[in-house]
Amino acid sequence: MYVPSAFRVDDAPALRRLIEQHSFATLVTQVGGRIEASHVPLMLDPDDGPSGSILGHLARANPQWHGFGEDQEALAIFQGPHAYISPRWYRNAPAVPTWNYTAVHVYGRPEPVDERSAVAGILDRLVARHDPAMPQPWSEHAPADFRERMMGAIQAFRMPVTRMEGKFKLSQNRPAEDRENVWRTLARSDSGADRALWRFARDAGVIAEPE
Repeated sequence: MYVPSAFRVDDAPALRRLIEQHSFATLVTQVGGRIEASHVPLMLDPDDGPSGSILGHLARANPQWHGFGEDQEALAIFQGPHAYISPRWYRNAPAVPTWNYTAVHVYGRPEPVDERSAVAGILDRLVARHDPAMPQPWSEHAPADFRERMMGAIQAFRMPVTRMEGKFKLSQNRPAEDRENVWRTLARSDSGADRALWRFARDAGVIAEPE
């Protein structure tokens, strides 16, 4: 990923927070010389291995998993909030339109997980992560035979993290008065995407509350 120094984020806790909050990712791999991509919920286990591991699963009918375990580097892309930035919001001209966005790229080599209890553990953790409103994880309510059939239809995997890149493009390269006007405009926008980006930047400490 091209990351100018103004937008580079090396703070591991900040990158992990984005992954946790925006866990629906794009997994990109190579299979037989072809690039394959799947859009799947993933989770980061920071305690699995020296740098943590990405955990997830694919449908067994998806040929992408056939390349797992072949020492091929893969990429998981986690996309956070993003929004269009109009040059009309700048006080300094000339200027051009751009897009502010947040993203984390995680690299590693996926390994298939086949041991039944380990597969069940990954599934239970994903369900617990995404079904918090339920008094118990959904999987505990599934009939045992149904659960076994569903587990047979997926390929679980873990991807030990070898490196992680973070890019938070949040107008850091603009003069202070331009940045202030951009964030004031986003905070007051009718667009949920605009306000989500503003809240992300506020929570990350990049900006303050607008006046």
